[in-house]
Amino acid sequence: MQLREAEFPRLIIAALRGGSGKTIVSIGITAALRARGKSVAPFKKGPDYIDAGWLALAAGRPCYNLDTFLLNADLIRSSFCTHASPADVALIEGNRGLYDGIDLEGATSTAELAKLLKAPVVMCVDCTKTTRTMAAVMDGCVRFDPEVMVRGVILNHVAGARHESILRRSIEHFSGVPVIGAIPKLDRPVFPERHMGLVPTVEHAWAADSIQAIGRTAAQHIDLDALMRLAQAAPPVEAVCEPLAIERPDRAAAAVEPPVARIGVLRDSAFQFYYPENIEALEAAGAQIVFVSPLREKSLAEIDALYIGGGFPETHAQELAENRSFSDSIRALASAGLPVYAECGGLMYLGEELVLEGKSYAMAGVLPLAFGLFKRPQGHGYTVVSVERTNPYYPIGAEIRGHEFHYSRVLRWSGAEDDFVFRMQRGVGIHGDRDGLLYKNVLATYTHIHALGNPGWAGALVRNAVAFRSQRSHT
Repeated sequence: MQLREAEFPRLIIAALRGGSGKTIVSIGITAALRARGKSVAPFKKGPDYIDAGWLALAAGRPCYNLDTFLLNADLIRSSFCTHASPADVALIEGNRGLYDGIDLEGATSTAELAKLLKAPVVMCVDCTKTTRTMAAVMDGCVRFDPEVMVRGVILNHVAGARHESILRRSIEHFSGVPVIGAIPKLDRPVFPERHMGLVPTVEHAWAADSIQAIGRTAAQHIDLDALMRLAQAAPPVEAVCEPLAIERPDRAAAAVEPPVARIGVLRDSAFQFYYPENIEALEAAGAQIVFVSPLREKSLAEIDALYIGGGFPETHAQELAENRSFSDSIRALASAGLPVYAECGGLMYLGEELVLEGKSYAMAGVLPLAFGLFKRPQGHGYTVVSVERTNPYYPIGAEIRGHEFHYSRVLRWSGAEDDFVFRMQRGVGIHGDRDGLLYKNVLATYTHIHALGNPGWAGALVRNAVAFRSQRSHT
């Protein structure tokens, strides 16, 4: 269907490169608009959990990811349409530089998404030690691809009134793009950072205070009315405005309200990397989600399957190691056939040990692996894997698109080559060109998946959960 202009005001906050401050600016704008009584539907372009978590907290609603590598164009538009309503404005934070992609044509770039959604772009530019040159840069961004609607500029790290005046007059004169905000250099960082970017919101009781502070800064230094006018001027875009449908494992059960299985999800400050779409897909497939913390609880609740996402097990290694009753319960249930799907940090937790600065911390011991942590990324970027071995979750021959971002790698592995389900077509994986370690009904991988781009995943996990529940009830 055709969207009316007033139906989905929207804009993208982009930048010239990573580290320009667009995440802080996006969070600030979201918080400032919300403080004005506006509802903001937040989105994050690209594979990201931490920035999305901050945006979700600022908006008071989930932040959904729009990634043109993981999802096709129809799914992008449908997901946007589904989750942008009802809201006064949809705000999409881009990633890296506006035109940065994986090939010469700029595939997977923020610009590609902007064209797909016909969304106006507001550039957040780091103005440190530059003035008139930034006008040339902005003029280049406007001319590089005229289909990309660069409609505004927010100056970041401005040194003072004179610096701002030169930048503003130069950019507007030479590029024709209005400057709608100028944020001064802040005395101190509002948000702490870690090797994967911002520290996750769940690790800070003061996160809400930080968001309010940057919201006040945005309200003071950005013309929010001009920003809303740009969003409201977004042209119509074609999209299927129907709820995203994910089938239940049993078509005949589609009208049955009660869930058919209980799926545990490890979620706390050690494990928090989950796309909301993945949790929602499990629920749509018939799962009752049970959130569990290996940091606070002594054993797993009564569940029929377990999903362990990524996170920072390395920053909680001692606590995880000391909670032996919890890891023992996971190991016993995995041995009994509990379906377990684990990604990245979850893979690390299922190993035998995690070695940090020469000290070993015992993990769950489900898989014969030992991991170490390094100062540089050991795997970072999009992945493509082919399924080469029978497993509970994917058919042989399937190609799965995902992403990986980890500073850990395997130090010791005592399994067999046949234990791996995936062969890497793109990315690093666990060992050599292999990923997806299988043990009974446990599948653990460095690759993170997005449920919308892998529509069979949720149904498969629920099917296996139902089978495990049935098996357990007959023993």
